Amino acid sequence: MNHPLIIYVRAQLAVRISNARNAPSRGASAVEWVIITAIVAAVALGLAAAIKTLVGDWQQRIEEMGPKD
Repeated sequence: MNHPLIIYVRAQLAVRISNARNAPSRGASAVEWVIITAIVAAVALGLAAAIKTLVGDWQQRIEEMGPKD
């Protein structure tokens, strides 16, 4: 997908993963950062989807009401 939010999240994940791999203290802390980043990304995508759905629902309600003359 080429949605700007997805592109942004993928870029952030790539930076986090790169930083985790190149950190002097690799091991568990790197894995923890990757897991935390994945969870944050999933929550952000979930919120974006929920907001998009709510906005779409409200848009449809407004369009159904139509202009008042």
